[in-house]
This record gives sequence, C-alpha cells and structure tokens, in this order.
Amino acid sequence: MTPDFDVIIIGAGPGGYVAAIRAAQLGLKTACVEKRATLGGTCLNVGCIPSKALLHASELYEEAAHGAMAKFGVKLSGVELDLPAMQAEKAKAVKELTGGVEFLFKKNKVEWVKGAAAFVDARTIMVGERRLTARNFIIATGSEVALIPGVVPDGEVIVTSTEALELPRVPGHLVVVGGGYIGLEMGSVWRRLGAKVTVVEYMPTITPNMDREITAEFAKILVKQGMVLKTGTKVAKIERKGAGATLTLEPAAGGAAETLDADIVLLSIGRRPNTDGLALDKAGLALDGKGRIPTNPDFSTAVPGIWAIGDVIEGPMLAHKAEDEGVACAENIAGLHGHVNHAVIPAVVYTQPEVASVGLTQEEAEAAGHALKIGKFPFAANSRSKANRDTLGLVKIIADAKTDRVLGVHIIGRMAGTMIAQAAQAMEFGASSEDIAYTCHAHPTHNEAMKEAAMAVRGKPIHI
Repeated sequence: MTPDFDVIIIGAGPGGYVAAIRAAQLGLKTACVEKRATLGGTCLNVGCIPSKALLHASELYEEAAHGAMAKFGVKLSGVELDLPAMQAEKAKAVKELTGGVEFLFKKNKVEWVKGAAAFVDARTIMVGERRLTARNFIIATGSEVALIPGVVPDGEVIVTSTEALELPRVPGHLVVVGGGYIGLEMGSVWRRLGAKVTVVEYMPTITPNMDREITAEFAKILVKQGMVLKTGTKVAKIERKGAGATLTLEPAAGGAAETLDADIVLLSIGRRPNTDGLALDKAGLALDGKGRIPTNPDFSTAVPGIWAIGDVIEGPMLAHKAEDEGVACAENIAGLHGHVNHAVIPAVVYTQPEVASVGLTQEEAEAAGHALKIGKFPFAANSRSKANRDTLGLVKIIADAKTDRVLGVHIIGRMAGTMIAQAAQAMEFGASSEDIAYTCHAHPTHNEAMKEAAMAVRGKPIHI
C-alpha cells in the first residue's frame, strides 16, 4: 500500500517547520504534525521571539526612564511604564511570525495535521482518530522546561519562563533559579522594568559553559547594573507563602542555610527533551541516558526511515541548530548530502550587553592540547562604540599557535549577537586570524573590533 506521505515531521518548532518546508521544496509530499494552536513551537510562541520583544521594549523603557539619552540632548520627563501595551506589542510580533509560518506551509503545500502524534509502528502514527503512514518520519518535538525535584510551579508565584513572559505586574523581588541564558535574559527584562532581581546558581559561576574570562566580565557588568548573583548556591526548598514564596538556600559546598523571600520565583535550570507520549518503543526506538534520541551524523536513527533533529538529539538546545539540522535532514531524505558542522554553532545571550560565542572556549582549547595565541580588543577603543557612548565589553579570538586557524571567538558587547556571524562564517571556511585581520572592515563599525582582535592575535593591533 502506498504511504500517505513521503515524510511526516512531528513538531512544528524551528527544526520541524523548516524541515517541512525544505522537504516540500525538494518535491516530497509532506505533512507536519503540531499540537499547539499555532505553529513555531516554543521559540516563536513562548521562547526566543516573545523574550526578545520584551528585552527590546525594556531596554527602551530603561533608557527613557533613567535619563540615558540626556547626554545626547534628548531630555524626557514623566516617563511611565504601560506594561499591558508592552505585552500587547510582544503578542503582535508573535502572531505575525506564527502566522507567517502558516502562510509558508500553504505556499509550499505542507499539510498541517493538528494534534499530538503517537507511533503505532515504524511506519504509522495516530493523530487523534486519524491514522497516517509515511516513508519517513522526522521527530522534531523539541524540549520542555526541566524542573527541580520536588518543586512544582504553580504558574502564579513559582513560574517557568513561559509565565515569566506574561507577568501582569512588575514584581518587587524576582528570584531566578538558574544562571543560564534564559534566566539571565528574563531577569534583565524585569530588572529594567523596576524589579529587584537575585539570581541563584548552583555552579561557581553564571553561564558555566562559557569562556571563563568572558563570564567574569559578564558577571561584573550584571552586578554593576544592579543584579544580585548568588553563585555556588543550592536551592534546598521553595515554599509558597501567601502572595509570595520563601527559598531556603545552602552553599553548594556545604554550610549554613539562609532564607530568601520573593514575590516571584522563576525556575530556569534548563530544558529536557520532549518525547513523552510519542510511544517511541512501538517504533523500535530507545532513548539514551539523558532522554535523547540517538542519531547518526545524517540524523537517521537506529530505525530505517525514522530521523530526529533539534532538542531531542545531542547538542545545544538552540533554535538555529535545529533549523540547520532540519534543512540537512530533509535533504538527506531527498537523496542529497545535507550536513551540519556542529563545531561551529554560535550561541548568544540577549542581555545588554549581549554575549556571543562560537567554537571552543580557551579552557576547552587548552584541554584539547592546542598551543594558543589569543587576541583581545576592547570596545572602549572602538570608534563606533565611543561615538555611541556604549563601550562595555570586548572581542576575544582564540587561534592555534602553529596553524593560526581560529578555534573560537567570544564577544561581549551591544552588537555581539550580530557580530558573531562573521566569526562563524570565517570558521566554517577554516579561516586563520590573519584572514580576518587582513579583511577590510567598514569604518566606523563595531565589527572593526573583530579585525583588531584578529590583529592582536599576532600582537599588532592598531588602535590600542
């Protein structure tokens, strides 16, 4: 019997919807199963997009309310926060983008099957009462919030990032449990809008997987901005008390406990692969020790015809990683040669300043046995940053001392998230620091700091 589809994608997040569109472009009869009322997954609905809308809006408010523009001759008074209007604009951006994906499905003739999928066997799924067969399945169900054992969010006082995007009022004291990307971004939003923010992180530093030098600079800036960072600290207990909560904290290394009262507690310790309800065992699939679906380099699984991408497989849980994997996986199914270079996946923290990285940290490069040459250049010496009166941060380039090949780039600064693309592309082509140093960069731009950092690898920056 002829299958209903050439490929069915389960999940319409960044990985799934991109895989669906690419598969359809390649002439495959394609369907995408999604149980949300809108397409786009966590990222577009309750993740990347709404958080960036609030980050941008809160930056504008802070600049206006605290006189940051006065030195440029822009004097404001009587600035007020209209939180409902801010939330409405965020919702508008989300609606536009999720609607845009729906339009792209129609344009590319991708059928959206609404509901939750569960495998019957390796060639069949059920979505509600509908039975669907396919030659290929791509599992792209993403991830969900990981929770602290014994702590159940109530959605009002003890919340996850989803509820933190929708708070009806600015909390007096927001305690963020977890010093990773999401917690720091959401903490920075509410700090700018007037909340006291305390971040509790079990590890000795915030963003523990980041280059240590960059992390140290990042932490200094956040503290200077007013954020309280309690690192090396364990959350032993969270108790709801009336309109707030009380946290019991202990040093991670052991010691006396202390309590901390909060209006809102944001649980942000990470995410876990979302495979519940898929009945993977009926398809012949088993998970690894971290709840992920094991895959081969081409994103195929142990079961022929079943593929997996994004947060449900190994690697960083990042939307752009999932997107690239979605394209590559669809191309592999179509008989092409899709590939993702997982050594060159950029990551960005969208605080202000932003923090961005790609490749190895200094610690990782040293542990791998590389002899290193490192070049650094501060934005304080960059002409565009000087003109804008926004000079926080630096660019750090790590190169192999023997070959000069760039191994990693780390940036803290206002334009870090945009600038890191140049570094990623350079590394994808196997660039040396000399390649970057001798590429002409427009003046005056923030990207000149990248050029100068590359020159500093050789010990010869011009402007410092």
